[in-house]
Amino acid sequence: MPDLVTALSQQAQTLQPADRVRLAELLLDSIHQSTDDEVESAWDTEILSRLESIDQGTAELISADDAFTQVRRSLK
Repeated sequence: MPDLVTALSQQAQTLQPADRVRLAELLLDSIHQSTDDEVESAWDTEILSRLESIDQGTAELISADDAFTQVRRSLK
């Protein structure tokens, strides 16, 4: 008897191509949803931390021109 994944795969292959694409997207979204939430939460924490540093005057701020210059140098 085939395992569940194999059985589902065989069933899914009988679907029309557009429905297979939709199914694949739904499955991928279900995987990425928890990861996306974790990443978004981590970014929210980082943003709040950086804003706090700016408000307290402890952040070292540089101009956009200087930032782009540093990036260009590092890419060479």
